[in-house]
Amino acid sequence: MGLVVTYLDAAATTRVDPRVANVVLHWMTEDFGNAGSRTHEYGTRAKRAVQQARDYLAGTFRAEPDELIFTSGATESNNIAILGLAPYGEHSGRRHIISSAIEHKAVLEPLEHLHKRGFEVDLIKPGPSGRVAAEAVLERLRPDTLLVSLMHVNNETGVIQPVSELAEHLRQTPTFFHVDAAQGYGKVPADLTAPIDLISASGHKIGAPKGVGMLVTRRRKKRLPLEPIMFGGGQERKLRPGTLPVPSIMGLCEAVQIFEKEHAQWVAGAERIRARLLEAFSKTRFRVNGDPENCVPHILNVSFDDVDAEALIVRLKDQIAVATGSACTSASYTSSHVLAAMGLSESEAENGLRLSWFPSQADKLDVEELTEVIAQMQRR
Repeated sequence: MGLVVTYLDAAATTRVDPRVANVVLHWMTEDFGNAGSRTHEYGTRAKRAVQQARDYLAGTFRAEPDELIFTSGATESNNIAILGLAPYGEHSGRRHIISSAIEHKAVLEPLEHLHKRGFEVDLIKPGPSGRVAAEAVLERLRPDTLLVSLMHVNNETGVIQPVSELAEHLRQTPTFFHVDAAQGYGKVPADLTAPIDLISASGHKIGAPKGVGMLVTRRRKKRLPLEPIMFGGGQERKLRPGTLPVPSIMGLCEAVQIFEKEHAQWVAGAERIRARLLEAFSKTRFRVNGDPENCVPHILNVSFDDVDAEALIVRLKDQIAVATGSACTSASYTSSHVLAAMGLSESEAENGLRLSWFPSQADKLDVEELTEVIAQMQRR
């Protein structure tokens, strides 16, 4: 029998729920029509199903169905939201953007692209808590501020940002507000019903397939002045051309319905595992990175005194699947830009370990064995 490795990298991706996989398979092999085909029943059924999914998913944001478009995931949604506003910013002379230094690369790199086009990008550092103060954003607002882009939940520390509070303030200004909700969607649902203009989300963080996501584009009396960044069809209000991935969309809808129904159970399970880990780690010399009072229950970023994080990951590879940070950058072995922005030293920023879990995949975690490995490394 092979080794049993506990999966603690759910912030990177989750396993597709078997119930979701069954739905995806159905729409791949039975009702496999193209939602754009209007001349036969296969296409009609696909179109009807996509509309029902859109209705339901928009409702989770308290948005209208025609305010939600389907994308390949939060990265594409972020690009459409940020780059799609650029022509309006250039035309109106509003070239100032506020964001944070702890954003995912899927936001920071589009912002860097706009900086090269002449936009002024103001990146706020959050300090040791990892939480950007709403006041720090509001005091930077200017008449030419086009956009504020702030993530919902940080993908490395799990710290929840004050997006609902900011939404109420920014809605009274001409500045648009974008939230990258890849990590927070489904987990902290109330925040995303606030009047946020643009919200990006991915399916694969909550048990749906990789390669499907959403962008909410909430009206302000009229539609947001978004321009497409790709061309080639009239799908998704001409903002995102291409054949709709009906099986993935239906899988996303099923995953969200399951997660919504089982949310309380998921929170309780995630908190139980977090408590077990923190109790076990108390036998070592460790530090939690990020505000423990404003965080999701399933992400924990820790540093262990005198322990190299990469060496620890190698030692633990037969026990747990874990990472030092974002899946998009962890392969590069560079220090975490998130922890650096929080004021940690280069050495500390290199050695933060991110543990993230879905309760159903981590309940059998042997925390004592994990702690013993860490304690042995600290005794050397």
